[in-house]
Amino acid sequence: MPRVFACLAVALVLGGCVYYNSMYNTKRLANSARKAERDGRAFEATNLWGQVVVRAETLITRHPDSKYVDEALVLKGLALSRLRQCQVAVAPLGHVSLLPEDSEVATEATLALGRCQLELGDPALAELMFAKVSESDDPVLRREARLLRGRALRLSGRPGEAIASLHGLDDPRAGTERLLSLAAIHRRDDALALADSLLAIRDTTVQWDTMPAALGRADPLIASGLVDRLVARPQMVPQMRAVMLLDDGLRLEGVDSARSRARLEHTAALKQAGDFPDRARYALTRQHLGRTASVAELRTVHAELVQHANARSGMSPEAAQLRDQVVRVLVAADSAVPGAPQGDLRLFLAAEAARDSLGAPRLAASLFRTLVETMPDSPYAPKALLAGKSLDPVWGESVTPLLTERYAFSPYVAMLRGEEPYGYQELEDSLEGFARTLAPAAVPGARGRADSLPTRPGQAPPRRGGLIP
Repeated sequence: MPRVFACLAVALVLGGCVYYNSMYNTKRLANSARKAERDGRAFEATNLWGQVVVRAETLITRHPDSKYVDEALVLKGLALSRLRQCQVAVAPLGHVSLLPEDSEVATEATLALGRCQLELGDPALAELMFAKVSESDDPVLRREARLLRGRALRLSGRPGEAIASLHGLDDPRAGTERLLSLAAIHRRDDALALADSLLAIRDTTVQWDTMPAALGRADPLIASGLVDRLVARPQMVPQMRAVMLLDDGLRLEGVDSARSRARLEHTAALKQAGDFPDRARYALTRQHLGRTASVAELRTVHAELVQHANARSGMSPEAAQLRDQVVRVLVAADSAVPGAPQGDLRLFLAAEAARDSLGAPRLAASLFRTLVETMPDSPYAPKALLAGKSLDPVWGESVTPLLTERYAFSPYVAMLRGEEPYGYQELEDSLEGFARTLAPAAVPGARGRADSLPTRPGQAPPRRGGLIP
């Protein structure tokens, strides 16, 4: 019997040695991978991290009850995160909470887990991981965690806290995060002052070519101020200057229309800037179309589009397509005169096309208004009134009494009152059928558009083929 116990003890000791040696070799490979990263030997580091994954998996599979399993899982997750496989790294990295607080890999793994959560789109959870590491005794990990925590706070909608977290951080990359956080809370003067200081010291950690686009998502006016500074630099190449001015003009369209036009006009006048001046001129025509309020103005836009389509530039195909759409609206509007067969259907569909396909709401409102005023007996007049009212509230208020007086028994009015809209489906079927006859034959199955009015509260509007596919 003593001999049996002695053999068992030897087996346990040998088994423990196997566990320990496996763990030791896994850690040694991880240390070698870290050193290769520090030395800039990326290919070798990738190979070593791959070996860490294999060694860790072998230990976990062969010795699932070992006390080293959690640490092996964490090392596997760390290696996977280094190999940019965060999707599968998160689960093993989660075992870091089971390691002793003084474990040498715990802090590094917590930082890696935060990185992966950030990459996978969970900045709030990532911020919790970074907060733990931001108090680390390791100055390198602590600085990285503070930087990433600022990013996570900004991305989770807490830019003010991000600025506070980044305060005093001695890391050149922090400038980018501060700039983006200031833009997120619209502190324009502070953001542009910071941009001036970063430009003055020639901070190369900031990606200046993409920074205006990043700032523009939060505050287009801050982005525009930065563009002013960047395009004024003498080392700016003409094409990059054109790109920045063009993008800025497009970003500003819904914020400051006058500044947007000025930017596009500036771009259009540039020399040796590739096809960006052509793009700017086309964008100016699109803006002109958006402001168009009458069929007469639409003819002017059509002439501009003909020039763009014939210019043989990069925008010619798009300009030709838009030109054809404008032609269809013009033809429909010209043929929709009082007394003309189905003139009311033509005019209504032209108005819808102006609104939905041309992006010309003022023109659409004018066409809806024309239908109500020149064809008041049309069964589609109340539908046009309701559609036009949403585009031109002033006009809509002046004619709203017609809904309860002249058009009280219209199925469209009944539908909005929540009553049974007798005849509604027949009218819509006629409109849809006529729209299909106007769709170009070369485009089978022309795409429908949303109806001008909902059928019922809470229901999706019906789909209908339109004047423009």
